[in-house]
Amino acid sequence: MRLIHDIDHRAYPPPDGVWLLRQTWSDLAFLHWQVPAAQLQRWIPAGLQLDTYDGAAWIGIVPFQMSDVSLRGLPALPLLSYFPEMNVRTYVIADGKPGVFFFSLDAGNPLAVLLGRRWYRLPYFNAEMTITRENGAVDYYSQRRHRGQPNVEFSARYRASSAIYAAARGSLDHWLTERYCLYTTGWGGELLRGEIQHRQWELQRGEAEIRTNTLTQPLGIELTAAPLVHFVQRIQMIGWLLARVSSS
Repeated sequence: MRLIHDIDHRAYPPPDGVWLLRQTWSDLAFLHWQVPAAQLQRWIPAGLQLDTYDGAAWIGIVPFQMSDVSLRGLPALPLLSYFPEMNVRTYVIADGKPGVFFFSLDAGNPLAVLLGRRWYRLPYFNAEMTITRENGAVDYYSQRRHRGQPNVEFSARYRASSAIYAAARGSLDHWLTERYCLYTTGWGGELLRGEIQHRQWELQRGEAEIRTNTLTQPLGIELTAAPLVHFVQRIQMIGWLLARVSSS
């Protein structure tokens, strides 16, 4: 796969081992808010350091369309090939590798939720989700319907508002988006890292009308200000199995 060799935009090279999973993400919005670090730090597991930009912490909501989900060498999996997904995240670092820590991931596919929770140890939740597109805008709606969880809701319309560009290294845009691993914890509390690879994001500046957003209420965080918005038309990624992070 050609994208495995496209690594000049990365802070560190991808793993040496064989990648396992392929996905395509489309109609993706990065919605970001600057928040006090103390509001996020209490949720960060031991072994991870909250990452900041010029001393500021950020929380992101990322809605998108998932497609072309497959294992290496196999066609797209019929029951996992096309569904909406959305995550709530912040930014962390361990062993010098900046990455993403997810507070929640909502998906409109119960099988994806089951596999994400068991295989990747991530806080996936079932949700009723719809995506519609009209005149270049994306209308996105989600309401969590997961047993034992609050029915948080998100409704927004977003679109691109600029030409495609590549974020400059060192810029806030680059810091927020160019991250190539996720962090989570195993059943025994051990820190785990999941590596990914894709081409550099083809970003567009965006605009968003957020109608309802209660996704961060379980964290005790209210997001009322207008977010920083970026839009991505489409990107293909590959991923590796989780690996334990060294405690040294």
